[in-house]
Amino acid sequence: MDMKIFWTTFVTIFVAEMGDKTQFAALAASASSKSTWSVLLAVVLALSFAGVIGVLAGKFLGQLVDPQILRYFSGALFIGVGIWILFRANG
Repeated sequence: MDMKIFWTTFVTIFVAEMGDKTQFAALAASASSKSTWSVLLAVVLALSFAGVIGVLAGKFLGQLVDPQILRYFSGALFIGVGIWILFRANG
């Protein structure tokens, strides 16, 4: 296992998820439930499955398209969604 890639990915994903709507949804589900362990298991599984889909899709796309192009496309898509949300919320 490449520990540098592991820790870089871990820290990047951890920081990206802090304060994300997913975290707030987990907070709300946990606050409104008496079954903390059920909510925790559901959150861990849901995020795991989403991560698996992202990793497998990235592996597949990385074989078809230059990874540098994927980085630019992902960044542009992320910025585009942010701009869309800003205008949608104010329009």
